[in-house]
Formats: sequence, structure tokens, C-alpha cells
Amino acid sequence: MIAVAPSLSDRVLAALATVADPELDEPITELGFVRSVRIEDAKVTVHLRLPTSFCSPNFAYLMASDAVDALRRVDGLRGVVVQLDDHHDSDKINAGLAADAGYVGTFGVEAEESLDDLRRIFREKAHTAAMERCAEQLLRTTDVTVDDLHLVTLGDVPEGSHKEALVRRRAGIGLGAAPADPLVVDEAGAALVAAEVPLRLRFAKSVRISMEGNAHFCRGLLATRYGSTA
Repeated sequence: MIAVAPSLSDRVLAALATVADPELDEPITELGFVRSVRIEDAKVTVHLRLPTSFCSPNFAYLMASDAVDALRRVDGLRGVVVQLDDHHDSDKINAGLAADAGYVGTFGVEAEESLDDLRRIFREKAHTAAMERCAEQLLRTTDVTVDDLHLVTLGDVPEGSHKEALVRRRAGIGLGAAPADPLVVDEAGAALVAAEVPLRLRFAKSVRISMEGNAHFCRGLLATRYGSTA
């Protein structure tokens, strides 16, 4: 079989698929936030859109700047332009991206918190939700009980999409992913004793349900806003 190298267009779309909504922990490509992609003379112009014009400006900036960073890593591209459409801060964000001004340089005194701190908060939430999905999978499909979960390690988790997502989320916040590492951990990544697991699981489930509910809500808003093009 002859391997066919991915086209520049395929590599651009693959790069955009690595960019996630920080609050929903889903790729912007799957959420419908990529409005258009145009490549001419090895220069790409990407337009992004969001469910409402008043989505949080720091979230909007984070996704747009992450898209710029992801596209700049694509071999063969000689130019990258990312623009956010139909947002009340579109002009400010697009000007900041074009000037490589960074978050604080874009929003000035309106930049209320560190973007790195914000990103860390949502990565920790994404890890918590991924951990709960793996724990629930074990409880549903094996003889493992809640009382056993403090003894369960990553090596006990079946291979598959849930485990792959958990390993990525752990890496994103600097946690190890060795087979002997405990599955259920606290917010700092420390192992729990048996009595602490039920409360941790209830919190993790609430985080997961909140993220999934928000994602569903955002898809509905996007479809309402843009109709059949969403």
C-alpha cells in the first residue's frame, strides 16, 4: 500500500481540530465554531463564529489565539489569519490577533485575570469529567464497586476513547499516566482513601453533566443563530 501524504487542507483542518472550547472541552471543529477555511498561495484565512455575540470575550480570545498557534505549527503554510465573526469584541480581538498583542495587550485594563490561570481551571475541570467517565464505565461494566475505586489504577481502566481522553487530560495538567497511578484522585492529583471517593465522584459527575449540558445548549444556540449553516 502506498501512503498518501495528507493535503495542506487536511493538515489545516487537523490543526483546528486540536483547538478546544475551554469550557466545553470539545474541539471547535465539532462544535461548528469554524465558519470557513480558505487557503490561497499557502496562506490560510479562518473565520470563527460563536453561539452568541456576547460569549465571554476571554473564552473567545483563547479559542481564536489557540487556532492561530495551531495553524502556525502546520508545515507548508506561509501565512495565517484567524478572524472572529459576529462577536461584540470582534474588532478588538481580531486587531489583537493580527498584531500578536497577546491577551493583556488586546484587552488592556479589561483583562481581568491571567489567561494561563483560566486555562488551568478548565483543564482541571476537563480532567475531572474524564476521570468520572472512566470510573462510571468501570462501575457499569465490571464488578468494581464504589468501595473499590480507591484501589483502582489506570492500568485497570479498559483501553478506549474514555481512557485516551483521560490520559490526555492528565498530561494537560501535569499528572502522570503510568499504569500504577490511581484513577480517582483529588484536584491536586493525590490518591484518595475509600471514604473520600463517593463525594469526589458526586462532584466529578456534576462537573461532567454541567459541561455536557452547556455543550448541548451552545449547539442549540448556534443552530438558532445561523440556521442550517450551523
